[in-house]
Parts: sequence; structure tokens; C-alpha cells
Amino acid sequence: MPFTKITIQAAVLADRTKAWSHYTEPAHITQWNFASEDWCCPTASTDLVPGGKFSWRMEAKDGSFGFDFEGEFTEIVPLEKLKYVFMDQREAEITFTDLPEGTLVQIVFDAENENSLELQQSGWQSILNNFKSHTEKS
Repeated sequence: MPFTKITIQAAVLADRTKAWSHYTEPAHITQWNFASEDWCCPTASTDLVPGGKFSWRMEAKDGSFGFDFEGEFTEIVPLEKLKYVFMDQREAEITFTDLPEGTLVQIVFDAENENSLELQQSGWQSILNNFKSHTEKS
């Protein structure tokens, strides 16, 4: 069954090297990988090689709910592109493109079937906006 693709993006006021490192390094991922201030990402592990696994813990700060966002990298072009597959075989691709004043980070991902497309798009966009804010401030 083909999945519906959702695209989100953000123009980040940082060069591609900084954007890449802030997107891929666990110490930074834990600072931005949540959709709202009542959530957090207490741990993150990333084996940034094709076939390498990642696991980013996402949970409500009050402890009421949490889950591991996990997958496996399928393609890595340093400073340009990441592709990964989720445990349920959905895929995501993240690209980093130079802009005159920074980097365009675009994510195309396969939607899941539990939540509305609008909710998924807004949630992922909120997380990407947190990434943008963290990267520009650090």
C-alpha cells in the first residue's frame, strides 16, 4: 500500500555544516525534538551510517505518555541528504540546500494512518520549527 507523502520545510539562518550537525548530533537532537513545550526528548542515539539505527525518546514532561521514534538510515550524503526507514516501513528524506542567507531544510515523509494528515504535518512542522530556533540560537 503506498503511503501519502507530506512535505515540510524551514529556512534556517545557519550554514549547512551547522544545520547538519544540529540535526544529526544527539546532544542537539535532545534540545529540539518535540512539538510543544510540554514535551521533551530526554535521550537520543544516532549511528549515522547507512544501515545505522537511531532512537530518539519523545515524552510528555508530566510522564503521562512517551514513545521511541526509531528507524534505520538507508542513505547518507553528508551535509546534503538523510534518508531513513521507520520500523513500520514508512520512509523519510531530509535535504539541506544552500540559501543566500542560510540553509533550507526540507523533510518529505510517509504519513501514518492513525492521525490526520493535518495533525501530522503541523506536528512535524512544529518540531522542525524548534530545530530552526535551536540552531539559530546556539
